[in-house]
Amino acid sequence: MYDLLHGLRVVEGAAFIAGPSCGLHLAQMGAEVIRFDTIGGGPDFRRWPLAPNGASLYWEGLNKGKKSVAINLSSPEGRDLAVALATAPGENAGLFVTNYPAEGFLSYAALKAKRDDIVCVRVMGWADGAPAVDYTVNAASGIPMMTGPSDDPRPVNHVLPAWDLLGGAYAAFALVAAERARRGGRGGGEVRVPLSDLVASSLSHMGSLAEVLVSGQDRPRMGNDLFGAFGRDFATADSTRVMIVAITPNQWRGLIRALDLSDAVAALENELDVAFAADEAARFAHRDRLFPLFEAAIAARDLAVLAPAFDAAGVTWSRYQGLHDAATRDARLFTANPIFQTIRHPSGLDYPASGPAGTLAGRPRGPLAPAPRLGEHTDEVLAALLGLDSGVIGGLHDRGVVASAS
Repeated sequence: MYDLLHGLRVVEGAAFIAGPSCGLHLAQMGAEVIRFDTIGGGPDFRRWPLAPNGASLYWEGLNKGKKSVAINLSSPEGRDLAVALATAPGENAGLFVTNYPAEGFLSYAALKAKRDDIVCVRVMGWADGAPAVDYTVNAASGIPMMTGPSDDPRPVNHVLPAWDLLGGAYAAFALVAAERARRGGRGGGEVRVPLSDLVASSLSHMGSLAEVLVSGQDRPRMGNDLFGAFGRDFATADSTRVMIVAITPNQWRGLIRALDLSDAVAALENELDVAFAADEAARFAHRDRLFPLFEAAIAARDLAVLAPAFDAAGVTWSRYQGLHDAATRDARLFTANPIFQTIRHPSGLDYPASGPAGTLAGRPRGPLAPAPRLGEHTDEVLAALLGLDSGVIGGLHDRGVVASAS
């Protein structure tokens, strides 16, 4: 945890990954993030993966460091309360993150009517308001049609919800940018972050859109071959599979040196009249001639021989491993990574959890806060933000409008 955003108060009304990960990024940089859920939990409160007792490891991972208010969002009084929280007064407040529909009780117009300078960041599916999730916008993008083995025509979905994760990060950036504009006297506003536009803009930024428009056809599948440069998975003599990438000239020279392939590669360069070190595109274009050389050299050596040779030569490589193996043995990723702290979670389990991925050089990390229990801060937030006294809050409990953690 860092304190860069100390003093900012963000209210979050969101489920699944993009909205909650936005709030998580802000909370781990010091903002006070208050999340409201419906009593009993929203649609992601019991989402897999689950702890042995049924608690969602997913939910408690995405909501670390936040405060929780439980409200009956199906009642008019509860909905009014959610709007009041989002629009509560304060110079550093009036910042709202949501994936609720653009129209309805949490519409920008309804929020603005209560607080004129409200900043609302709204994660959406399609920009026109049609429903979508990461996996459906990805299917529409064409990416699954260029992913997977070259001899299998079936689409291959990714298991990482990349567009949701990118959406959360972009939403956090957009909120901070909009808050800065408001602080500069330009008022509030709504920033809409549709997953569909994240897909379209990303493919445009990377040249993929231009590629298909210029060529008139889709990029073909090529398995694990790295598009446009040298890279692929290879099997070692002891049946370990490694991923090797050589994009820069130094990476290429180091790989050739580590595998003692200088003469063989030079002979191929003379035959083809190319200079592989100077031209990464040539390495890609002639990969069918290069790969057999590397396959044979790597297949003749055990990983115990290759690993120190690769590291000494500055080769960009990694061993394929399962997540359990990485989680229990990989010091760089997990077991000795300073972004992790072992804490007690709402599920009752103690396990390492990540703080912010960014590190402020020279500044210590603060203690990592776990996710709240559902409704843990209901009374505290209603009193502090809305100025409700204990009698009013008690009445809300009696009428089933709000709930606290049991």
